[in-house]
Amino acid sequence: MKVKCFESGADFGGVWYWNRYPGARVDSECPFYQLNIPEVYKDWHFTQRFSDHRELRQYMAHIDKTLGLRKDTYFNARVNDARWDDATSTWTVKTLQGHEARAKYLILCTGLLHRTYIPDFEGLKDYKGEIHHSGEWNESFSAKGKKVAIIGAGATAVQITQELGKQADELTVFLRRPSYCLPMRQRTWTKDEQHQWKAFYPVLFKEGRDSAVGFPTVRNPNGLFDVSESAREELFDELWERGGFNFQLANFKDTSLDKDVNKVVYDYWRRRVCERLTDPAKNAIMAPETAPYYFGTKRSPLEQDYYEILNQANVHLHNLSKVPLKSFAERGLIMADDKLHEFDAIVLATGFDSYTGSLTQMGIKSKDGVDLKDLWKDGLNTYLGITISGFPNAFMAYTPQAPTALSNGPTIIEAQVETIVAMVSKLESEGARKIEAKRQAEQEWKAMLDAMSKYTLIPQTDSWWNGANIPGKKAENMIYVAGINTYEKQVREKMDGWQGFDVVTAA
Repeated sequence: MKVKCFESGADFGGVWYWNRYPGARVDSECPFYQLNIPEVYKDWHFTQRFSDHRELRQYMAHIDKTLGLRKDTYFNARVNDARWDDATSTWTVKTLQGHEARAKYLILCTGLLHRTYIPDFEGLKDYKGEIHHSGEWNESFSAKGKKVAIIGAGATAVQITQELGKQADELTVFLRRPSYCLPMRQRTWTKDEQHQWKAFYPVLFKEGRDSAVGFPTVRNPNGLFDVSESAREELFDELWERGGFNFQLANFKDTSLDKDVNKVVYDYWRRRVCERLTDPAKNAIMAPETAPYYFGTKRSPLEQDYYEILNQANVHLHNLSKVPLKSFAERGLIMADDKLHEFDAIVLATGFDSYTGSLTQMGIKSKDGVDLKDLWKDGLNTYLGITISGFPNAFMAYTPQAPTALSNGPTIIEAQVETIVAMVSKLESEGARKIEAKRQAEQEWKAMLDAMSKYTLIPQTDSWWNGANIPGKKAENMIYVAGINTYEKQVREKMDGWQGFDVVTAA
């Protein structure tokens, strides 16, 4: 079959094409943050355990060069309209730049965190200094000799703080609640080391695919209170020193299920952070005695020297939950106590309209001519996280109502894309004209996800995981918590007899 791609960027890279802010790097470690394509990985070597945005763009270029993807891709092509014609069983897709394409199948690969979100700050236009959103970064910006503000304390803000704290005369971080950062344990990856490991890649990638989150880790089979305090501390220390997400992924099995267990884990995390963040006023904000939310119920960023940077005399913290932001002003920010904080530059690390933001801004219409943004305005519905009722022959990857937010990106992408390819192959072999998810199947899928999630602590916390970071957007569960392996098995089982689908064969 012929495949053509419309890409809004000027080159390959996806999230790593757009994200170029200081310190931008992936938090999934080598060798798992790559595609399981032997002809690609055999001649490629990463330089670090966690690659930065520049190396990841180089990796994307290597994929393109190896597989010859550019000939089928239209760059600088932002989709603004997609409509289904039932008479011909085709999608017509148009871009802002004037492209037009017709195809039997439409696959939406618009990503999880792409559409930038800027809150409706009062007086934003009045500010005369520099403003930069992390997702639209000006690479010529320098913080040297400047007073800089960062609004936000999520994963992006953590990475930016680590860099700008070393450069700016003064750096002030404005936050509502802290992130529970984990030690990255960054290190160099030598070419020889990777070359030797490549003999094991097929097994590692297979086990990663057959795991909950895309890494072949094993969660501790014990409950936290089933072991002695000394055994508990020994495990905590070992996972902490491993770095990466090990403290979260390989911890006791009831960490995200039991409030009392979760408190013990948080208390350990806080103790380790306060060993480094020694300023009492600052650790009261960043690692308070009482947890502001349950550990592991929103993203835990990985950090290298974040807490050492926060300890510096030139770095300040402002707790927005106590003194909120009132408005922007010509020279800075005015707080609710009417105090003006002056800045030469303000960084907006205010996040993204996660999951749905890109999908709902493409002008994609249902078979009845209703825009997806209108269908989802009161809550989203999908079937299996890859199809939508009313959108025949349309599929999605890296999506809501799937394990996406809890997964290593390449692993869940491969699981979904390869499943979509298997679906299309099966449909073609059966002489099908179109496939469409049933509305009832969507409702049952959503109810199942909610039923699984309620046994965890995740619903207790609002974040971009449930869309609560966007005013006016319905906060709802968008996560399949049972893991990639269970998810892919369940989705592929639905292909047997096309359970939950209406399939029409050619006349």
